[in-house]
Parts: sequence; structure tokens; C-alpha cells
Amino acid sequence: MTAPTLKIEQIHHVAYRCKDAKETVDWYVKNLNMDFILAIAEDEVPSTHEPDPYMHLFLDAGNGNVLAFFELPTKPEMGRDPNTPKWVQHIAFKVADRETLVAFKEQLEANGVEVLGVTDHAIFHSIYFFDPNGHRIELACPDPEEEAMLARLDAVKWEMLEEWSRTKRAPRHADWLHAKERGKDVKPTGIHA
Repeated sequence: MTAPTLKIEQIHHVAYRCKDAKETVDWYVKNLNMDFILAIAEDEVPSTHEPDPYMHLFLDAGNGNVLAFFELPTKPEMGRDPNTPKWVQHIAFKVADRETLVAFKEQLEANGVEVLGVTDHAIFHSIYFFDPNGHRIELACPDPEEEAMLARLDAVKWEMLEEWSRTKRAPRHADWLHAKERGKDVKPTGIHA
């Protein structure tokens, strides 16, 4: 018998904490058109056997991807890492094209959500906003020239990583990537790019 190939197939689900399960489901259905696919609620955590009631909910994030949340009513209010800027930890969802990205931006803003962007990352374009739990969300669409730009980035990725590891300073191998974005007149906002 041969040993199995040890390779991850895909993300099964990504789980975050939420303040209110119903509010979270309603927000993702209304604003991002996700389908609510599953809820699990128990008084004991299956993996640790800890007595702790929870609601675990699952949303369809497209293409077999699942976004999950836990509401934990007996635990202290959720916080965030005070040493990490708000713009760092986020989840990014891919949309088909710029037209779809702009339509989502308009829908979110019409629903009262503050949106940053469209930000030009050259290989893709993004908008950023926060869900009702304070989680930063990014919607991104590919640039029409994505394939050629990805090839350029692939050619220098190891050199960039090695230089970063030595110096902890941004290597200049791909400084062309955000040249157009840096040229924009960006006004400060509470969302940060």
C-alpha cells in the first residue's frame, strides 16, 4: 500500500466569531448575496468537550468555499489584536469583474456600509469594508492583464522573500505594482487601505 499524497485540496471553511448570529446571517445575505446553508448549536464543544453553548453558522461563499461564524453568548465580548493594524487581518472574496465590483460597492453604500476603494492593486482591484462584527472584508476582481502581471511577480517571488528576510524592508522588484494607486489623491478614512 502506498502512502497518501499529503496535499491540501482546498479550504473546507474559515470560521470567525460573531456578536449576533442572526444579525450576521442577515447582513451577509443582504449585502453579499450569500446563501445561509447550515446552522449547528450545542451546549458542549465537540472537540474539547467544554460545556459552552454556541451557535455555529455556515454561509456559501461561492465555488465550494464556506464562511462560518460562532456566536458565544457566555464568553466576554470579542476583541481584536491591539498590536495588529485593522487593515491586516481580513478575508477577501473574488468577484467576476470590475462591473460586478462596482455594483457591489453601490449596493453596500446604499445599505449604509462605508466602503473604501476601488483600490488598484494592478493584478486585481478591490473594495474594503467591515461587517457588523468588525471583520474587514475585501471584494476583489481580476485585472484584464492579470496573467501577464502574475508571471512577472512569479519570476521574482523568491528573490523578494530572501531580501525581505535579510533586511525587513520592502524589496523593489515589484514596485510597479501600486504605481497607479500611489498616484491617486487618497483622502483619509476610518477604513484604511
